[in-house]
Amino acid sequence: MNHSARAFWLRSPGHGEIRDVALAGPAEGEVLVRTLYSGVSRGTETLVFRGGVPESQHAAMRAPFQEGDFPGPVKYGYLNVGVVEEGPRELVGRTVFCLYPHQSRYAVPVSAVTVVPERVPAERAVLAGTVETAVNAVWDAAPLIGDRIAVVGGGMVGCSVAALLARFPGVRLQLVDADPARSKTAEALGVDFAAPGDALGDCDLVVHASATEQGLTRSLELLAAEGTVVELSWYGDRRVALPLGEAFHSRRLTVRSSQVGTVSPAARAGRGYAERMALALDLLADPALDALITGESAFEELPELMPRLAAGEIPALCHRINYTGSGLT
Repeated sequence: MNHSARAFWLRSPGHGEIRDVALAGPAEGEVLVRTLYSGVSRGTETLVFRGGVPESQHAAMRAPFQEGDFPGPVKYGYLNVGVVEEGPRELVGRTVFCLYPHQSRYAVPVSAVTVVPERVPAERAVLAGTVETAVNAVWDAAPLIGDRIAVVGGGMVGCSVAALLARFPGVRLQLVDADPARSKTAEALGVDFAAPGDALGDCDLVVHASATEQGLTRSLELLAAEGTVVELSWYGDRRVALPLGEAFHSRRLTVRSSQVGTVSPAARAGRGYAERMALALDLLADPALDALITGESAFEELPELMPRLAAGEIPALCHRINYTGSGLT
């Protein structure tokens, strides 16, 4: 049985379009999913949209179900929530999350979807990929009870990390961002907020997610002696300068990377990608995380929406794409 679908493609840097797709019915061991919502991760996806992925990172930056290659044409994205229409009986009718691009229907292996818990609304489940990144970051950071922590950069990833760290007992936690509007997001997450110049120093741990040179420099300044910056930012093809002279060595500071492509070695032995994603979805039962969804548009609006998101005209964290009222369902 054949099915029709529509997909968003980056034709060339800065130019997107919606294309018709012909799908064969799901093969043995696959599910056919009808998309309800997808999410635009403003940091990574707008960098891809601008053509900012360096050639050396083309392979590392591939999304699980990407088609085409950087800089374009390419079909890219990884925050998709839908309903299983065909497949194993126990999955038909279930709401699932998949690391799939913006497309109205798609067939993938059963192993590629994770059932969304009933207590998690489909509208919120689009955050699962980002919360999964935050889970991995917290595993890498390994905070301790009573730590003094700052999260520098109140974007989608930074806010997700702050939301998880807020659950640790006894920590002193601040979300630090140059945009005062992020204070409302911090308040919704139950986290203290500070502008970069007002942030509390003497931190044991700083998680950096602003993707700016200034933010990383400020992160180092906020550390106590022997402190660690966990770097989550993706800079694409930009070079970053750091003050590694001055007191960097005498204070024995550490900068370490964290990236969701590998399950943190600090995770409990045996935990893999499926367990990490299931945990992220379980954590999304917290309604406070709705604060990370800052806008919604119809699927057909994506070609006009993406340039505005990339240019910063729409100040978004996660921008949700709605397929339910578009005639695609």
